[in-house]
Amino acid sequence: MVVLLGSTGYVGQLFGKYFDRKGIAWTGIRGRAFDLARKDAVLQTLRESRATRVVNCAGYTGKPNVDACELDKGNCLDGNAVLPGAIREICADLGIPWGHVSSGCIFSGERPGGGGWREDDAPNFSFRSPPCSFYSGTKALGEEVLGWRESSNANEDWPKWIHESEPEGFVWRLRIPFDEIDSPRNYLSKVQRYENLLQARNSLSQLEDFITACWACFEEQVPFGIYNVTNPGSVTTSEVVDLVVKHGVNNKDYKFFESEDEFMAKAAKTPRSNCVLDTTKLQNAGIRMRPVQEALDWSLQNWVKET
Repeated sequence: MVVLLGSTGYVGQLFGKYFDRKGIAWTGIRGRAFDLARKDAVLQTLRESRATRVVNCAGYTGKPNVDACELDKGNCLDGNAVLPGAIREICADLGIPWGHVSSGCIFSGERPGGGGWREDDAPNFSFRSPPCSFYSGTKALGEEVLGWRESSNANEDWPKWIHESEPEGFVWRLRIPFDEIDSPRNYLSKVQRYENLLQARNSLSQLEDFITACWACFEEQVPFGIYNVTNPGSVTTSEVVDLVVKHGVNNKDYKFFESEDEFMAKAAKTPRSNCVLDTTKLQNAGIRMRPVQEALDWSLQNWVKET
């Protein structure tokens, strides 16, 4: 029996549909992430359902975007940092392994020397490494309360992200989710609806691929720990727009900000994370995801317009 927290959210709903297709017994815990952080509902459901796995998709993202988190910092902190710690404590007491949906937005840019950020790199877009958005800061704290902390290593140019003891579950880093269904949370929908776009390079996660890979961590019994669960490779905003036009999904005249400074001055209240993540660890564990260009092509070829 899988207990799914955040079962009514964008990612949680798709986890539920995946479990249904696979014939996996599950029950959902509804409610706002900052309310679930108070433990009582979670503990009671886990005991009553005789849970064997916990998947946490609950979190506080802010609507319509992370700017909203700057205005609701208390609930953002509870939902993204306090809740993961509560889940860890409850699951440890009951002996239940867990999987937590985290975020790659705790990084910015590419790794020093080039390439994507690895799981053992300490976040560089967090409260400990500012500037960052409040949302990203709380997501990094969420990983800390699950046991990870920064440790300097004289042999590396960047501090390490290490676990103080053997982890009891998975941290799955999602990055800019998209799929083939038009919706306000879908990145492919967002690029079509924004008046102006910011040119940036990012890793992305196709949601069906993401969920399949996350559950494979349990099925294949890979070692517990952090995994960057993104489609291999990276793309720029303009490359995504070109694919949207190529597949005839939306041929509007797309406009871009001239610079990130203009974007911050005209369209944002807080800095944004744009980053590339390394997926070697997941691939070495035997879990494969489609290259990001292939996943984008498939999603746009099968695009379903919101009704």
